[in-house]
Amino acid sequence: MTSPSSWLGSPFPIGSSLFLFFWISLRLKSSSRKRRARQSSEARWARSPRRTERSVRECARMRPFCAARARLSCRRRQGPLATTVAAVPRGHHHHLGVFGGHAASASLIPRRRQPGNVSVPFRCGASKVDEPQNKNKKKQQQQNKKGGGKANEEAVTPRSEDFGKWYLDVLKFAELADYGPVRGTMVIRPYGYAIWEQVQSWLDTEFKRTGHKNCYFPQLIPYSFIEKESSHVEGFSPELALVTQGGGKELEEPLVMRPTSETIVNHMFSQWVKSYRDLPLLVNQWANVTRWEMRTRPFVRTLEFLWQEGHTAHATAEEAEAETVQMVRMYEEFAVKMAAMPVVTGRKSRIESFAGADCTYTIEAMMGDKRALQAGTSHNLGQNFAKAFDIRYLDQDGELKHVYQTSWGVSTRMVGGVIMGHGDDKGLRLPPNLAPHQVVILPIGKKDTVDAVNACANEVYEALHSRGVRCVVDDSTGKSPGWKFNYWEMKGVPLRIEIGARDLETKSCVLARRDRPGKEGKTFGVAVEAESLAALVKETLRDIQDGMLADATHFRDDNIVDVTSYEELKSAVEEGKWARGRWAGSDAQEEQVKDETGATLRCFPFDQPGGSGACFMTGQEAKEVAIFAKSY
Repeated sequence: MTSPSSWLGSPFPIGSSLFLFFWISLRLKSSSRKRRARQSSEARWARSPRRTERSVRECARMRPFCAARARLSCRRRQGPLATTVAAVPRGHHHHLGVFGGHAASASLIPRRRQPGNVSVPFRCGASKVDEPQNKNKKKQQQQNKKGGGKANEEAVTPRSEDFGKWYLDVLKFAELADYGPVRGTMVIRPYGYAIWEQVQSWLDTEFKRTGHKNCYFPQLIPYSFIEKESSHVEGFSPELALVTQGGGKELEEPLVMRPTSETIVNHMFSQWVKSYRDLPLLVNQWANVTRWEMRTRPFVRTLEFLWQEGHTAHATAEEAEAETVQMVRMYEEFAVKMAAMPVVTGRKSRIESFAGADCTYTIEAMMGDKRALQAGTSHNLGQNFAKAFDIRYLDQDGELKHVYQTSWGVSTRMVGGVIMGHGDDKGLRLPPNLAPHQVVILPIGKKDTVDAVNACANEVYEALHSRGVRCVVDDSTGKSPGWKFNYWEMKGVPLRIEIGARDLETKSCVLARRDRPGKEGKTFGVAVEAESLAALVKETLRDIQDGMLADATHFRDDNIVDVTSYEELKSAVEEGKWARGRWAGSDAQEEQVKDETGATLRCFPFDQPGGSGACFMTGQEAKEVAIFAKSY
């Protein structure tokens, strides 16, 4: 570049000095304007209200500025360019571009300074941002990732603080279920489905023992079928999901996604039943159903759920009634024997009965928040559907007669009942008879004893598994013993066996019960000899099962209040308890109780005190006692 002084001839004339002064001033002003423009651009970016929501394309607009700043930092490597940034948890970084050859992450998106924000260095190529205020939190997160923390236990909301949030936390951390992409649906994870398989296994065995056979009916039902039984369509109409197009064309008749199968089953029964020799007809199907629920809760009430539904046809009303009662008693046996869930078995009121049934029987369980859960139902359909679908048979005396029918079902709601009925602040608690894993075996060995401890754990597994105990060995690496203890407690495994290096010397192990926390639930020095260990484990599991049932029964009985007036009922319901009293009220008065207290008539229990007394609502003579409660 030509020197300015050469333009005027003399090396140092006065004019040349003035020109040099102005030339330097202009260069300085130009640099100042560029610096202010760059700072202004940075400020506008930091003030953007959508700074943390920009997509890759939106952030690409700022790349020229970012790249320039990054190149400057990379060249000099002297003093980081300071700005305020928003920290995003590690593991949630999204690629935004390349800064000077180094990949950047969303954790380095500049943001506007807010009260409490801390300015931290921004260096080209940085992949980690540490905020001084969060050092302890990040350290704890790192410990949890390494298996040294108690992440699951700390993350669960206490039941007493927010029961609904606690329930959702348990579903998440015990890996039972997750939300589906469609509102109101759920994804049942393997561990949650394993519990449902335990329900299926016991019930399916009992169904077949009592003469029922499995089959399957279509999920799509013509809408005209639903309309054939007037009370049925009235009861289910708000919950129906319709299919109106198929193969790119409008359907001649809308199809209903199965809310229940009475209509399609009875259409087929009308073709199968012709003579008294075809009766009784006893079938069951394991299927999914769709009901367009407005307020949903995983396992308890969802848009789609799994269940079994039994359907039978009989020659007489007495046979149908006996079948209906037999099946609700079977559900009662399952709830008590397998799920350790004490239930109140009884008859529903007319308002609460199944749409299209003459009578509905139910099992009602009390959850941990004292709300009632309808865990299973059995319906005496009488001849309502038989007449609607013309299901008739030729009797022995040559007369054509309509059949009498029943239907009954239990769904994945039973799994939700087990969670809410037995869970605690540490997570899920499963009764041994229902648990997919009754025992978890944890080998705890150091570097030089790992192989020996693992071998002993596998021997214990074989000893228990071969004797009918459902067990699993957790010999995974990278997690501390404390982390594993909390993990399996969260999943509700009833019994834990710990085997350490010192236990090898004495050929013993430690048993730890899920239902009794701390040292109270531990038994030390248990011999690992196969026969004696298996016997002790089975005895302990029986004790846990009986204890959980006893605890749940005590909790239920303590929270049922006998009432003799409407005011007493209001007071009991307000305290969250069940109200039990004599009832002879009308349908309108039953609706009044629901509107004014939020409680519904759950059932007239089979176990009645006998005699008669005054109805707490009307003062009239009432022969039956009813239970009112808030419910799911």
